[in-house]
Amino acid sequence: MSSTKTLDISDGLLASLLSDDNFAPVKPATIEETGLGEEFIEQLICKYLAVFGTNKGRSIAEHVCLPFNIIEPLLGTLRTNQIVVHAGSAPFNDYYYSLTTQGRTRAMSFIEACSYVGPAPVPMVDYVISVEAQSITAEAPGPEKLAEAVRGISVDSSLFESLGPAVNSGAGMFLYGAPGNGKSTLAKRLTLCFGQEIWIPHAIYEDGQIIKFYDTAYHKQVLNDERSITKCGDHDRRWLKISRPTVVVGGELTMDNLELRHDSRNNINEAPLQMKSNCGCLLIDDFGRQRIEPAQLLNRWIVPLEMRYDYLTLPTGKKLQVPFDQLVIFSTNLEPRDLVDEAFLRRIPYKIEIGDPTEDEFRQLFQLCSKSFGCEYRREVIDDLIERHYRPVGRRLRRCQARDLLLQIRSYCNYMGKPMELRSEYFDRAVKTYFATVLGQDS
Repeated sequence: MSSTKTLDISDGLLASLLSDDNFAPVKPATIEETGLGEEFIEQLICKYLAVFGTNKGRSIAEHVCLPFNIIEPLLGTLRTNQIVVHAGSAPFNDYYYSLTTQGRTRAMSFIEACSYVGPAPVPMVDYVISVEAQSITAEAPGPEKLAEAVRGISVDSSLFESLGPAVNSGAGMFLYGAPGNGKSTLAKRLTLCFGQEIWIPHAIYEDGQIIKFYDTAYHKQVLNDERSITKCGDHDRRWLKISRPTVVVGGELTMDNLELRHDSRNNINEAPLQMKSNCGCLLIDDFGRQRIEPAQLLNRWIVPLEMRYDYLTLPTGKKLQVPFDQLVIFSTNLEPRDLVDEAFLRRIPYKIEIGDPTEDEFRQLFQLCSKSFGCEYRREVIDDLIERHYRPVGRRLRRCQARDLLLQIRSYCNYMGKPMELRSEYFDRAVKTYFATVLGQDS
């Protein structure tokens, strides 16, 4: 029978992990402060030696991301119990350690039970505190932040009055409109409105289960950040400093991606996508074309979207309450009301249409793209493009077209061995191959 577990966050623990109102993972001084038991850490050490072979104590401590002063007495206990032996002396009053025959047998049994040999995890309660301390709802980005976030892309200034409150709400929004107008590009930029960096754990520990959290596909580690090192001092290396995440998922989204994924062979869990996007942005791109029905997503997220917490089921059957703290953006080419019912729309409070660019904005897009392509912008050529290839056939302007047409021109110029230029004859060629005519209609 499954049960529900609610985490009890003490004020003392919260105070110990917060510094000047900013989350800072402080290096643990004792085993108790790690939130892990001696037996768990000893098993992690044995598995490391079984996989990587003989190594010195400080290298073991570095791999499991725990201070050497915590690891050293545990190595002493393992040596007393004839699980490990000294294989030689190492610098700085250290030793090389190897598993004994008995130790190797025990290590293999640990690996069979759980093959995880990475950095030591952090308790779930510490992770929950970190999300609360670094929540996007704690910030209130103004017009300057929004303008800075979208710098370098074309955004209709009239949208700022809608986008600003939507970003400040930290709730959710629909970006809808015709394809090619930059909905996905805009959505990816909105994360930049908030504080740029957060701390996340390599892995999380709860109820005897390890949940892998850090994912290089979505989490970009901040390296050589001297300011953060100075501010945090010697931080807990079980945590990484990353740029606020933007998790993008498209048509490949399935219901399995939204639940803890348990590898029964290795007994390791993988955090779901919405959990990996906490304190950042979760973009459901091309919504309505996923392999799951919109109604299924509604049923799964109807509580998290309103209550800002989610329930995950551990392999043991126990349900765990975790934060659901991100800016959820649904990008779609379809009308939101045609995709989901009123109950879902109510929980996504902002519906913002991204329309076609004006002719002036279209020209500005070519000016921006010309600069990035390293060629001279010629307004008269773009005027000719609009006059001959758009107005007569009623072709709709799209924000992606400036980049796409210039890419075709660059490819042609490279093929012909000519310098890239904005010339009407080049655009004639690009338009002919870029716009397809299907059953008499341009696309």
